[in-house]
Amino acid sequence: MNETRELELLKAFAGLADTLVAGYDVVDLMQRLVDTCSDLLEVSASGVLLADESGELDLLASTSEASRLVEVFQLSAYSGPCIESFTTGEVVSVPDIAAAPKRWQQFRDKALGQGFASITAIPLRLRETTIGTLNLLRDTRGELPDNDLVAAQAFADVATIGILHQRTLHESETIREQLQSALTSRIVIEQAKGVVAQLHKVSIDDAFSVIRAYARRNQLGLTTVAAAIVDRTLVIPTAASEGD
Repeated sequence: MNETRELELLKAFAGLADTLVAGYDVVDLMQRLVDTCSDLLEVSASGVLLADESGELDLLASTSEASRLVEVFQLSAYSGPCIESFTTGEVVSVPDIAAAPKRWQQFRDKALGQGFASITAIPLRLRETTIGTLNLLRDTRGELPDNDLVAAQAFADVATIGILHQRTLHESETIREQLQSALTSRIVIEQAKGVVAQLHKVSIDDAFSVIRAYARRNQLGLTTVAAAIVDRTLVIPTAASEGD
């Protein structure tokens, strides 16, 4: 690993840690996590699946909102490496999706059809508590490089500790409420994407880029910006998508 990359990784850890301030937003933390993985690791796309109150995995953040990517993650959350990682609490690596087990056929076919060749699913886990998975897709076959896997696991650990910060394991009700609130925020973001897409006549994926760029440029949380768009107190100009 060269010194430049080491420095970038250290900055990324500092950035994630800096996100963990009083009143931080789980959605923003997870979006920061997937963007960091996409920027610094040898992955084509990444996403975080978070468990709801019933233990079902839902997509909370991803590097793209394109329907092709969302569907791949959703299928894996139902029957694929993501749900297996969540259930076992272990890293699940699939270096060749084409050789994935038959029970994962729907995930395998969709992932291959969208150009993905391998995936690594990393549990968001602290001791015996697993709250979701960080999932890294690549367009080439093979294992995720060891250094990247170590970094991704560390990123996942920081995010998990952040979510469970100062919570003891017996405070499960508080944890469930916090995670459910994060998933509710996701719904607001979905609504905001629809508003921006309709207003500017752009795709849902481009609408997400507009919202994310505005939030970054103005140092605001994604949920905050999305809520303002939905209640019509904020109208983002088309130019907001520039420089994302």
